[in-house]
Amino acid sequence: MEEEKYCWESRVFRSSRVFPNDFNNHNTLFGGRLISDMDQVASISAAKHSRKECVTASVDTVEFLHPIRPEEAVTFESFVIWTGTSSMEIFIKVHTENLLTGATKIAAIAYFTFIALDKNGKPCPVPQIVPETTEERYLFEKSNQRSQFREDRRKFNKEIVKFLKEYTVS
Repeated sequence: MEEEKYCWESRVFRSSRVFPNDFNNHNTLFGGRLISDMDQVASISAAKHSRKECVTASVDTVEFLHPIRPEEAVTFESFVIWTGTSSMEIFIKVHTENLLTGATKIAAIAYFTFIALDKNGKPCPVPQIVPETTEERYLFEKSNQRSQFREDRRKFNKEIVKFLKEYTVS
């Protein structure tokens, strides 16, 4: 397996329109629908980087920055920004374009973590990532902070689960 890969090698773009069944009672795109689409494009980025089957390990952050309206087209952009031994952090940016005015905006961003799996379904090594652009380097440099945040959150959630198990009535 290759030792290193560039961020651009895992970059995925997908554009689509949103239709009436995709909207909530506020006439904006359902958040769950957006997250599902993010997971799909992120999974492609993970597979392109690792050339392995991959599973979603966590959805660390989804920031809904602007509502997505019926007159807008949505473009998803994803790419690997950090790698561990078998894990990959994928950054997803959601752009919208108003099809009537041409106005664009970033409607959402997210960080998903995927694990590469071998033929037996066990975690396996992935190539390390090489950031090149200013954006890629910035996101890569912030990865230590995000990694610490994930570790702190995992510990916190383990405490909660332990508490819940102790006080669950059977």
